[in-house]
Amino acid sequence: MEDDSTGARRGGPQEIPRPRDVKKGQPAPWSVLDQTERLFSLDSLRSIFGSRGPGAPSPQGEDPAKGSAAVLAAFWEEEDDLAVLLTRRRWNLRTHKGEVSFPGGARDSSDPDLVTTALREAHEEVGLGPSEVHIVGELDHLTTVSSDRFIVPYVGVLERPPARLNPHESEVDAILRVSVTELLADQTYRQEIWHGGDRVAYGRRIVYDQRPINFFELHGDTIWGATATMLTQLLAIATQTRDPGTET
Repeated sequence: MEDDSTGARRGGPQEIPRPRDVKKGQPAPWSVLDQTERLFSLDSLRSIFGSRGPGAPSPQGEDPAKGSAAVLAAFWEEEDDLAVLLTRRRWNLRTHKGEVSFPGGARDSSDPDLVTTALREAHEEVGLGPSEVHIVGELDHLTTVSSDRFIVPYVGVLERPPARLNPHESEVDAILRVSVTELLADQTYRQEIWHGGDRVAYGRRIVYDQRPINFFELHGDTIWGATATMLTQLLAIATQTRDPGTET
């Protein structure tokens, strides 16, 4: 963990399965902007994502036979800032234990579409009512190293802060209302380039080729992996700096 400019500690106890060869990556897409230029609103999210269209399919392919999943990135106005909803998974789970992620999960056979999946999972995991969320668009789809199932990330806005949130006792360790200003701060984002090698992660051996891995070092938690990939693209689109495709 590192100190930021205020002396507060950033980063959390999340387990990062780094290969041996790691190098510094690129700065955040929004680093070219002044702090005041990085801010965006719910209205701009509606406009930008409303005109963007569907996300690109996963580069690894999308085989429905292997399953599909959806996550929800929900934003609202809170104390002169925007907040986004994230969760910290419980530490006793078999996979992704303690990781920070968007609410979401696998599609059920009863779900008519993946938007329904994202809203249902958010309700089950944190108690967010589906009627509170207006879906404004989606990010590029991706497939993680821990699953062959492809994920569709949806972006939603709330007209007011959630009335009541309750963590699912067997899945969610904490509900995080993360400030967009904090996510876009210079001290929060960093990127590493992982060069090959292999590690045991998620219960199996994973071989890494060269790829950029994004990190958001919050006060007390680290966002990384697929969630950080989605969040990086989302913030780049929202700040209109660039629209990077997702890589995992």
